[in-house]
Amino acid sequence: MIPLIIQLISGAVGGNIAGAILKNLNLGPIGNSIAGIVGGGLGGQLLNMVISSAGASSVAGAASSGLDLSSILSSVGGGGVGGAIVMAIVGLIKSQMSKS
Repeated sequence: MIPLIIQLISGAVGGNIAGAILKNLNLGPIGNSIAGIVGGGLGGQLLNMVISSAGASSVAGAASSGLDLSSILSSVGGGGVGGAIVMAIVGLIKSQMSKS
């Protein structure tokens, strides 16, 4: 449960950072946060699946406990990147729809 919370918070932060950098795709603070939270949850879970399927059994076991530094860092990284990507995709879709 702790890694998921870290992923969601990191996703919100990643979405807001991406919104600040990509001004033309910015959804506003609430939109960036919501898209980031969704992306953070998805990105973090995907990263955990990739790590566990790569045969790193010690990393996968540690990731399930949620208490060691590498699992926390992977949750932050996966959540932040996932949040930024989803925010950028949603922002791109929104900007393309507003052109029509």
